[in-house]
Amino acid sequence: MRLHICAVGRLRAGPERALIDDYLGRASKAGRSRGLGPVNVTEVEDRKGGGMGAEAALLSRAVPKGARVVALDERGKLMSSPDFSKRLADWRDTGCADVAFVIGGADGLDPALRARADLCLSFGPMVWPHMLARVMLAEQIYRAVSILAGSPYHRA
Repeated sequence: MRLHICAVGRLRAGPERALIDDYLGRASKAGRSRGLGPVNVTEVEDRKGGGMGAEAALLSRAVPKGARVVALDERGKLMSSPDFSKRLADWRDTGCADVAFVIGGADGLDPALRARADLCLSFGPMVWPHMLARVMLAEQIYRAVSILAGSPYHRA
């Protein structure tokens, strides 16, 4: 099952990029034998200033046809890392070919995009900058792969 991170904004070189590249590289390598990956990142940018609606249209075009959509949103569901890994495994095991994680811009996700998501996922009630949300998502994807592989990375 291919994983996609579809996010508003361009991530420049720096510590966040280095962390994301590291976690996604590890996830893609370890996930191969588990039927997870590769992990692709698609960045979109609303250059016309159309707001959340325009960002939602760009994100929707970045999501592969037929993909399960996971919206990252502070109003979403709180999940433990083992529950997150189980959800990915369940989707994989039922024949899902693609899962797309969508991350909005500074104002969040358009309500219509959030409403059509298969899962709204929260990293807690605090609001996180979208660049840090990408880092946290990349780490949780790697952790999910590690849990499914029985790796000692996740110590619960």
